[in-house]
Amino acid sequence: MTLRVTGGELRGRKLVTPPGGTTRPTASRVREALFSMLGPIHGARVLDLCCGCGSLGIEAISRGADSAVLVDDALAATDAARENARTFGIEDRVQVLELDVLRAVQRLRADGERFDLILVDAPYSKAPEIVRRIESLLNDLLEPGGRVVLEGDRRNPPSLPLPLDRERSYRDVMVRLYDAVDDDAVAAP
Repeated sequence: MTLRVTGGELRGRKLVTPPGGTTRPTASRVREALFSMLGPIHGARVLDLCCGCGSLGIEAISRGADSAVLVDDALAATDAARENARTFGIEDRVQVLELDVLRAVQRLRADGERFDLILVDAPYSKAPEIVRRIESLLNDLLEPGGRVVLEGDRRNPPSLPLPLDRERSYRDVMVRLYDAVDDDAVAAP
């Protein structure tokens, strides 16, 4: 399967994917729909968890995001993500971490990192468990007004305890868009 960037300055560029069938890149039509749901993301800081070859994070940069942190625990995936960033000349805007998602989220949180957009596209069979492990930490990584996108199997989609903005199904895929919790609104009497 040939995987290409679907929009923005890198539109049409071919993405390298890890060999074998160990990763499942987000289909082009789902990526297009996801970024249509998001609207403009110019200047955003993006965190792409379970990034695979980095297709979502790289797509975000192509569409105007300033930077992306790409996280995956598979060496083949992070190698592909690094190669894509290098090939597209965006390696100065991309940081690739080969870490378990929970460890990466804990580390980024401890470092005080904040993001405008967090993309979570875990392996569908593991997505509910992975999301459960990180859900209590995600809001701490979000800038005010930030958003989280979850992609999962429509029959057993992961969910978050954040305000759900909207959700869309594309065949067997469910995409959910969540908003950050406004801590000031929660603390107000």
